[in-house]
Amino acid sequence: MKKIIYISGLILFVTSCESRTYEEISNNTPITQNVRYETDVKAIISANCISCHSATGSASFQPLTNYNQVKNNIDNIIDRIQRPNGDPQKMPQGGALSVSQINTIIKWKADGLVEN
Repeated sequence: MKKIIYISGLILFVTSCESRTYEEISNNTPITQNVRYETDVKAIISANCISCHSATGSASFQPLTNYNQVKNNIDNIIDRIQRPNGDPQKMPQGGALSVSQINTIIKWKADGLVEN
């Protein structure tokens, strides 16, 4: 009897688990408004990149502290933030941007890299 209860509980537990990928649960809603550096991109860069990409950071050789620096490195930034997990060149190191943040940066480039 205990065995039947145990097996039934195990079956219920296993079948109640949901298996969805990060991409399936992420906000991947298309961005319809124009994306601008000051209002949309700067906060993402400041929160995720500046700790390393500044004068005192480990990547001080490639600072991303202002509009021109980010604009001039946009292709590299987009390449690095879209790399798969486990790739040593993926940025930011130790984490990943959300799909929404990545889409915002990509849309900013598509919109012409507008500053204000």
